[in-house]
Amino acid sequence: MKKSILMIAALVLSFGSLHAQFNLGLKAGVNLASLNTDFASKENRLGYQLGAWARIGSGFYVQPEAYFGSKGNRFVSFTNNNGTEVEAEGKVRFTTLDIPVLLGTRVGVDKLNLRFMAGPVVSFVLDENATFSSAYDQATDFRNYKNNAFAAQFGAGVDVGNLAVDLRYEAGLSNISNSDRYKQRPNVWQLSLGWKLF
Repeated sequence: MKKSILMIAALVLSFGSLHAQFNLGLKAGVNLASLNTDFASKENRLGYQLGAWARIGSGFYVQPEAYFGSKGNRFVSFTNNNGTEVEAEGKVRFTTLDIPVLLGTRVGVDKLNLRFMAGPVVSFVLDENATFSSAYDQATDFRNYKNNAFAAQFGAGVDVGNLAVDLRYEAGLSNISNSDRYKQRPNVWQLSLGWKLF
């Protein structure tokens, strides 16, 4: 009987410790994205993100996430084969499923802390919407995009109670264009608001 009570107490304590080191939450936010190129002048585009995250660990933690997002770019000119800059407009917008796995550390108490994180992210293109002027159509072949891309995220966040605010930068590591000549890498600034469910 004594052994059973001690075993139940040990199980309750270990479950409580595990629960304290595991959090699950929802997030939503905005991002400012562009496709980094060396052949065109571009403008950032405003997008969104909406999804969920889990955090495993206390001082040091692993944070996998999954969220839907919108990223894009507006090209305002490009450099042709003669080295001349041509004014022309092109727009592209992707709807993606992003899956980052971040390693982080936090300082402070559970309900009020500062976090730092970094890690890889893979983005799967779910939908693509592109419009380009005839000048782009005649001069370039870069508008054929891959259905996934790899990037690295790093940033900082603050937890206040169940509220989590994150600011991150995502640097594209792979060329999202199928053209080897016209390389494009997505770069994204993200600001998100999360709510810890437990």
